[in-house]
Amino acid sequence: MMRTHAMRAAVLLLAAALVPAHALAQAPRQPAAVGAAERNAVELKRGMTPEEVQTLLGKPRRTALRADPGYAGASPQGTLQWTYIWGSSNASSPERTLQVDFAGKGAGEWAVNGWAWPGL
Repeated sequence: MMRTHAMRAAVLLLAAALVPAHALAQAPRQPAAVGAAERNAVELKRGMTPEEVQTLLGKPRRTALRADPGYAGASPQGTLQWTYIWGSSNASSPERTLQVDFAGKGAGEWAVNGWAWPGL
């Protein structure tokens, strides 16, 4: 009986080791989340603060800060871009990406300037 438990534990350990880490990381992303994200994105408005966007859509997957190459005193902060990714890369539930762009309003202040669903 002790040997059966040890073998069963070894098999479970082996099975867990064979599951790809990315499969575990992607498990919470369900197709329903894409629909909810699209419905929530309809509520985006120019001028929203990053806090308002985060309340609406959650934390972004990626962020980027781009310098304004044509800066002439209007926006020394450049552009802040948040990227949201929902869904998966399989055929039944394609991945959806939403990019939200913020413009600098002042020292450390940002406001939504625009957004897009690239690839749609």
